[in-house]
Amino acid sequence: QVQLVESGGGLVQPGGSLSLSCAASGSIFSIGVMGWYRQIPGTQRELVASVAGDGTTTYGDSVKGRFTIYRDNAKNTVYLQMNSLKLEDTAVYYCNANRVQWRDYLYFTNRVRDYWGQGTQVTVSS
Repeated sequence: QVQLVESGGGLVQPGGSLSLSCAASGSIFSIGVMGWYRQIPGTQRELVASVAGDGTTTYGDSVKGRFTIYRDNAKNTVYLQMNSLKLEDTAVYYCNANRVQWRDYLYFTNRVRDYWGQGTQVTVSS
């Protein structure tokens, strides 16, 4: 099986910085796009940033110039550096790994599917 384990997050004052990381574990051959989404209760989950295997990045309009996403393919890990945080950045942040190719040794077959992390709370408050 494959698991995404997130770390980071917490409470920070406006203008401060936080870092998130998400490591994918399991018998993984490759991962397509890795990214971060966020969700406020009662609203839809929205893209924060994503990074493809070749390093191509995409950012949500509200975080451009403030957040930086990068990945370490050897470690199957994606990072999100969040600077100049605003009150409206408060949300639960979810890691996503798209098109994860992995070996299922229980059934001796290769599989491809998407995975989500459990979510980590980021609170920006004075």
